[in-house]
Amino acid sequence: MARRQGIMSDQMKEEIAKELGFYDTVKQEGWGGIKAKDAGNMVKRAIEMAEQNMQEKDRP
Repeated sequence: MARRQGIMSDQMKEEIAKELGFYDTVKQEGWGGIKAKDAGNMVKRAIEMAEQNMQEKDRP
């Protein structure tokens, strides 16, 4: 089964990892080294950012 292509850019993932405090783990072990909880928090933060972006676009 083929892996799905990521929607988030690498730059965005790194930015969020830095913000959430586990970027050092990513640098040392790669994305596979992060905890499931951290990955979930990263997705949650990405959704929050997307929602904020959509709200800003809707403002006149």
